Amino acid sequence: MIVTIDGVAASGKSSVASGVARALHVPYVSSGLLYRAAARAALNAGLPLTDEAALTAHLRAHPLRLDARADGNRAYQGDTDLTPHLHTDEVDDAVSAVAALPGVRAWIDDHLRSLPAPFVAEGRDMGTNVFPHATAKFYLTASPRVRAQRRVNERDADIDAIETALRERDRRDARQSQPAPDAHLIDTGPLTLQGVIDLILQRVQAAHA
Repeated sequence: MIVTIDGVAASGKSSVASGVARALHVPYVSSGLLYRAAARAALNAGLPLTDEAALTAHLRAHPLRLDARADGNRAYQGDTDLTPHLHTDEVDDAVSAVAALPGVRAWIDDHLRSLPAPFVAEGRDMGTNVFPHATAKFYLTASPRVRAQRRVNERDADIDAIETALRERDRRDARQSQPAPDAHLIDTGPLTLQGVIDLILQRVQAAHA
């Protein structure tokens, strides 16, 4: 069983995927954390974010590893735990450029496909590109203002600046962030976190009925 949960930035993918995975007693896989780790690795190494050859060579020489669990994911580079440094404004600004590089995407996709099922995978193109054969697919969205408020609740920031940044992030991510034709679309704006989780669990259970 593979369940994919895709969606726009700050739509609640990680929280929802973690909740669904815990209910199903399987790990959840955060592809976004791997992309953030790739961006962090590029920043740490002083590599230009648009230099695909340099960054993919760096990832091959110093590979990332995702520790996927139902209660949370951690990303490592060698023995270094990058996780505490992945949700910062600096990484927010860098991750779209890194994720747009085909070589980086291919490297991360291969890593994700090597993980043993069952699991819940969240990201931007899990249902379209990485796991097109998934058992059930979902795509989460919400207005930029709602998503900005969620970011402000997570970290001390100006809501107007965050909303502007999210709109720009949506524009940059548009090519990678499209729902699969067979995905269930969910507007998370009017729903509680548990409401989204329950809705997905109902659809997953129906798919296995």
